[in-house]
Amino acid sequence: MSRQNPTVIIALGGNAISPKNEAGTIEQQFKHTRDSLKSVMSFVKKRYNICITHGNGPQVGAELLKTEMTESVIPPLPLGVLVANTQGAIGYMIQQSLQNELYAEDTEREVVTFISQMKVDGNDSAIDNPNKFIGKRYSAEDAEKMVSKYGWKLKEQEPGEWRRVVPSPTPLYIFNGRSIKHLVEFGTIVIAGGGGGIPAFNKSDGSLNGLDGVIDKDMSAALLGRVLKAEELFIVTDVDNIYLNFNTPEQKSITNATTSEVETWLENGEFGEGSMAPKIRAGIYFLKYHGQKVVITSLDKIEDAIHGNAGTIITNKGNE
Repeated sequence: MSRQNPTVIIALGGNAISPKNEAGTIEQQFKHTRDSLKSVMSFVKKRYNICITHGNGPQVGAELLKTEMTESVIPPLPLGVLVANTQGAIGYMIQQSLQNELYAEDTEREVVTFISQMKVDGNDSAIDNPNKFIGKRYSAEDAEKMVSKYGWKLKEQEPGEWRRVVPSPTPLYIFNGRSIKHLVEFGTIVIAGGGGGIPAFNKSDGSLNGLDGVIDKDMSAALLGRVLKAEELFIVTDVDNIYLNFNTPEQKSITNATTSEVETWLENGEFGEGSMAPKIRAGIYFLKYHGQKVVITSLDKIEDAIHGNAGTIITNKGNE
């Protein structure tokens, strides 16, 4: 591998590893991880330089609930530390599963996981306005019980489905970006920015301090793409492509779009803030800095999307 090979950032959603309709056992998560990486191998066969990032919403929510349920007997861990824990756990699953796939292809490429910190502004207004969904989904009745029991803040993500929300500051800078770039260009497959990265800010003396929050993984992926000067960003989610008038009789799938088109749709409120809107913003950012193509698709459609036959492809110039 070398700089002459194209570089791709692959952003796997946390729900790709732990779907919302499952219990989320480790056996289930490993199975979904293995399934997801079979598609990723298509990039290996095409000799891409590869960096993978992933969400952790279901997993970090479960870890936070565990620590709150056991805090009377075990000292609780802050959310930032739990982000680090899930980075390691999910990174391990991806790393092992992908390494096994690489062995089957008889390639010497290696896989490494970075425990990544993201610099944020310690005064970011998002810190006091939680809006990032994590954890399980609850009915309105059960949501009220969790508020009463744990003092959580919950919002309705989809009709009848409530989830916990936590602060989600904007990522400004990824620590160790040059090291990640060096490894990726060498041919190593790097897993970085997992769960969006651990939010950290500089105190007045310049030292770093962790922050309780969860960064949007798609925005972190776009920022990482800028650092790596990646050409392509694949955002893997639970729909095959983006839609206008989503979940209405007038629903229309979009296969190709320009940045100006998606910016207009975003301004018109076509994309939900708890679902597609952050992905669109991340794609726009990526295409502003070095990026040539953003693909939004589902796990099952990755291979077809690589060949331009599935998903939504967003570019600065459309199909020209």
